[in-house]
Amino acid sequence: MWQQIGAPSVLFCVFQPFYETNWIHWHHLPQVRCAAVMALISLDDLEGLDDEQLDDDITDNVEPMGDEDGLLSHWQAVASTHQVSVPAEMTGPIQEMTRNRQQREPLPFVLIARHEKMGEVLYEERRYPAGFWVSARRGEDLYEQSISLAFMKLMRFICKENSAGRYLGMTIPVVSSVQVMEDGETFEKSVETAFFLPSEFQSSAPRSLDPDISVTYREPIRVIARTFYGTTTEQTVGWQIRVLRELLDPGDPSVHGDRYMVAVYDNPGAPQRRNEIWFIRREQ
Repeated sequence: MWQQIGAPSVLFCVFQPFYETNWIHWHHLPQVRCAAVMALISLDDLEGLDDEQLDDDITDNVEPMGDEDGLLSHWQAVASTHQVSVPAEMTGPIQEMTRNRQQREPLPFVLIARHEKMGEVLYEERRYPAGFWVSARRGEDLYEQSISLAFMKLMRFICKENSAGRYLGMTIPVVSSVQVMEDGETFEKSVETAFFLPSEFQSSAPRSLDPDISVTYREPIRVIARTFYGTTTEQTVGWQIRVLRELLDPGDPSVHGDRYMVAVYDNPGAPQRRNEIWFIRREQ
């Protein structure tokens, strides 16, 4: 059966107001340390605009979020933490996606195996279906800049800049693919950010009006997924890669050793948002 991702009821640091729980596992500490100073522009920045505040370093400059100027100011303030500029023409897509933020479709998957230790889920193995994905690629100085700018392009595609001429909706998670250099640590500058087209459009995928956006059919993918909480920077993602690598057989030839995926589910305005690191199984 297909299994949908739901919000868990008990977490190490639930993605609610900062640190409503004090149970923080040791391997989440790097995210906790940097959570108060980093945020990320993506679909997740829409979910709590009306009732969440930004981190302490930008809260004082945030305008009310109930109007057009307030929404744009919020995005610009968050983007400034990554030296990313949000142009005024993004106002329309930001408003459109804010209005529809409760209508995200979970990406289904088949659960193959779950590995636990003392009641804690260490990682899961899953199979995601074949289908059409929409992607954009950027190669900025920072990983966070690349995925922020790529997602702004995807937003415009979702909000009518497509051959269907209508709002398309979207699925979660949004997934970024990273390639690691020969040293096994440093990320390649080029990062692809993508989302799975909603089921309504899988039989007839809209075309993009932007040559920088690709709409491609991809075969099923099998991944090893481990959940973590907080921000998704090159530092925190690299840490999570090392943590999951230590849990697996380092000599397993069926797992790619230089390609990884980062799945993002929740609002980056919440310091403890939910993410996953995915290791990719090679095709059999």
